[in-house]
Amino acid sequence: MKEKLVYGALYLLSLLPFWCLYLLSDVLFLLIYYVFRYRRKVVITNLKNAFPEKSESEIQQIAFRFYRYFPDLLVESIKLASISPQQVIKRMELINTDAVFQYTDRGIPVIGVTAHYGNWELAIHRLSQMMQDIPQLIIYKPLNNKVFNQVHNKIRSRFGAQLIPMKQILRHIIRMKNDPHISMFVADQTPTYQDSDYFMDFLHQDTLVYTGTERIARLTKFPVVFCEIRRKKKRGFYTCTFTTLVERPEEFPQHEITHIHNRFTERIIREEPEYWLWSHRRWKRKRRNLNG
Repeated sequence: MKEKLVYGALYLLSLLPFWCLYLLSDVLFLLIYYVFRYRRKVVITNLKNAFPEKSESEIQQIAFRFYRYFPDLLVESIKLASISPQQVIKRMELINTDAVFQYTDRGIPVIGVTAHYGNWELAIHRLSQMMQDIPQLIIYKPLNNKVFNQVHNKIRSRFGAQLIPMKQILRHIIRMKNDPHISMFVADQTPTYQDSDYFMDFLHQDTLVYTGTERIARLTKFPVVFCEIRRKKKRGFYTCTFTTLVERPEEFPQHEITHIHNRFTERIIREEPEYWLWSHRRWKRKRRNLNG
C-alpha cells in the first residue's frame, strides 16, 4: 500500500512539464543551499580532500555549482516516472554505440560500467531504448528503505531493464553467458568491509573500492565498456559516450581493471566536478578499521 501511495505521488508530480519542474528545482536550490545547508560539511570536506591544490574560493565555487545542479538531478529523476521514450531519446545523445554493438552483434555479452555522475538514471532509460532487443541487467545496491527501493526499481525498469541486486549478479550473468546482453555496474559506490577489502588512491584519498566489476569480467572474459555521461549546456540534456576499456580482461593482472575504470571516472570528475555526487559519504571506510 505504501509503495502505491509513494509511486502515485511521484507519478503525479512527474506529469508536470519540465519548465515547471525546473521552477521547483530553483526553489529547492534556495532551500538546500541557503536554508538547510544540506550536508554542507560533507561536501566541502570531500572537495578539499579531493582537490588539495585548489584554493578556498575555488572549492566554494565547485560546491555552489554542485548544489545548483543537485536539485535539477532530483526533479529530472522524478520525471522518469512518466517520461516518454521520445523524450528520453531527445534528451540523451548516444556517442560511439559501436563500442557496445561490435560485441553484442557477434553474440558477445558486455560488462558496462559508469558512475554517479550526471543523470545516470536517465542513462538507464536511454540504454533500454538503445538495446530494445538485447537484455540490460542493471546491477544495484538495494536501499535500506524497502518502499523507496521498490518504487525506485519500478521507475528504472519502465522500458525493460532488469534490476539485479549486487549479490545475485553472478548467477544471472552465468545463466546468460551464451546470450548477448549488457550488465551495467555503477562502480563508485561505497562498499562494506564484507564486500571488499581492496583500497586504492582515488581523488587523492585512500579509498575502499568495489572489485566486483573486475571479478565478473575476468571470470566471464566479457569486454568492459565505460558509459561516460556528460551534461550539455542546456538543462536536462546529456550525452552518453561509450568507450571500450578492456577487451580481453583475462589478460590483465589482478586489480588492474579496477584501477582502469576508477582512473577513467576520476578523469571525468576532475574535468567537471560539479556533476558528481559530493554529498555522498564516499570515504567513510578507513583501512585501519578492517581489523577493528
